[in-house]
Amino acid sequence: MADAVPGASWRLDSTPFIEIDHVSFGYDASRLILNDVTLRFPRGKVTSILGGSGCGKTTLLRLIGGIHGATRGRVVFDGEVVDAKNRKQLQALRRRLGMLFQFGALFTDLSVFENVAFPLREHTDLAEPLIRDIVLMKLNAVGLRGAAGLRISEVSGGMARRIALARAIALDPELIMYDEPFAGLDLISMGVAANLIRKLNDTTGATSLVVSHDVPECMAISDYVILMTAPGGRVVAQGTPQQLMDSTDPEVRQFVRGEPDGPVKFHYPAPPLAQDLGLEPRP
Repeated sequence: MADAVPGASWRLDSTPFIEIDHVSFGYDASRLILNDVTLRFPRGKVTSILGGSGCGKTTLLRLIGGIHGATRGRVVFDGEVVDAKNRKQLQALRRRLGMLFQFGALFTDLSVFENVAFPLREHTDLAEPLIRDIVLMKLNAVGLRGAAGLRISEVSGGMARRIALARAIALDPELIMYDEPFAGLDLISMGVAANLIRKLNDTTGATSLVVSHDVPECMAISDYVILMTAPGGRVVAQGTPQQLMDSTDPEVRQFVRGEPDGPVKFHYPAPPLAQDLGLEPRP
């Protein structure tokens, strides 16, 4: 793994809140999505995980949340090794985290208010008047208190993403994970979403992990940035946004500058097309 800046080293200022320790993972034995990945995420900071499709960004979030268990290595959450088979541990862990899913994952049969209230009713014994106040405060934080009574079919895509964010922070989580929070948003909504992530992190003191391929927005709001590439979930570089932007490494430069030509190839590894089509000349 190369440093973001050749000859420089990247150091965390505090004990990591989340640690990925020599983790490998694959959905089957023939293809590893993550191969011996080691990462440390500092407490109270915004860390962005950048990379193209298929490099294992979302898989990392699933491992942290215990949806999948690592094939090899370990995932450590606040000093405790995550066991994907331990339901009691996972329930306690998930009470401490909020997740903004890539496509929102809102309940379409519920109103905006009821979507945000759902985790409060599921995981707490709070009285309804208090739940009402919390829901309205969370919706107000994302600018949608006035939309509380709307159905999900009545809101735009950008609004739905903000509603999902309000639901993700309903329980005041210590860890907030964002899976492609800028996908499908217009430029204004993208800027609003980015500012919300930064503001929520600073206001609540939470630890934020942002999975994205949107370089400008992530560079603007992140304390640290990790760049991954496929196949095998290889970590290319990590450091501050400025370190990655100043990097002379060809692979880093290609990604952060959006250059079409470079070490990162457009095509997924495959045999020559002529071979697959049976058009290769006979010996």
